[in-house]
Amino acid sequence: MNYLRRLQYERPLLFMVVLFVGLWVGFQVVLYVAQLILGPFGLPAWAPLVLVLVILVVIARKQQRSR
Repeated sequence: MNYLRRLQYERPLLFMVVLFVGLWVGFQVVLYVAQLILGPFGLPAWAPLVLVLVILVVIARKQQRSR
């Protein structure tokens, strides 16, 4: 964790690139898992994306209410 904090201060552009790539890969993995789970139900191709976005909104709202 200290490495990331130091990277943020010393090389902010590299930190932003690493952060973006990490979020993108994480989102793709979550979408892939959602597609694996929802695939056998014959839902439209956009259903996993909607499911992931709804879950992210619910998590964000819970975190906002807890403050």
